[in-house]
Amino acid sequence: MTTVHRSGPETIVDVAPLDMLVVAPHPDDAELGMGGTIIKMIQQGMRVGILDLTSGEPTPLGSEEIRQRETQAATEILNPTWRGNAGLPNRELQHTIESRKVVASYFRMLRPRWIFAPYFHDAHPDHVVATELIEAARFYSKLSKTDMPGERYHPERLYYYFCIHLRLAIQPHWIIDISDQFEAKQQAIAAYHSQFVQGREEMSPTILERLESDAAYFGNLIARRYGEPFATKEPLALESMRDFI
Repeated sequence: MTTVHRSGPETIVDVAPLDMLVVAPHPDDAELGMGGTIIKMIQQGMRVGILDLTSGEPTPLGSEEIRQRETQAATEILNPTWRGNAGLPNRELQHTIESRKVVASYFRMLRPRWIFAPYFHDAHPDHVVATELIEAARFYSKLSKTDMPGERYHPERLYYYFCIHLRLAIQPHWIIDISDQFEAKQQAIAAYHSQFVQGREEMSPTILERLESDAAYFGNLIARRYGEPFATKEPLALESMRDFI
């Protein structure tokens, strides 16, 4: 069982370098944006971490204690290698030098090959700032002569997942087939009961139904049942045409 770590990056001493680190503005964003891919990559033997930048509170029906319980429940479904919380302020997330160094310190200690950040166009200020912060922290993590913990390190690639509050007709750069992982993804999202179930009983379609429709749409684009979309600012690097489906 993966425990959600809430201590600082300097306490990370027993985690081998990650293949992927998904950075989320709030608990539940990683599940919403790429929960199926997280599960799939773990099933394929990859070392996957999740770093939530804030607690996500306050919310109308949540609390710090409720969100911690819900995050732990979702984490047990996803089963990542590592999950932690940077403790930055929700609703007031700012791209400062200090917050940049905090995020860069996690990169230096966890040493992920790939970073996943929220898509850079969004209505939620925390999501926009989070992505700017992650991009800058990727550069900062390779600095020498600094007080940041860990050895200098530069993640190879930065990719973007879609967990947006705008009604965009997005054009993803690639889509991952999550047909076999979709049910578990929905279970992980439903674990955030205070956010997506409680108080929304009369909503039609429900949030989970809308997410299924979205996943079916992206799955249809690749002739699969369900899919998750991704974007990149840098060209994708492939070793073989066999990597395509």
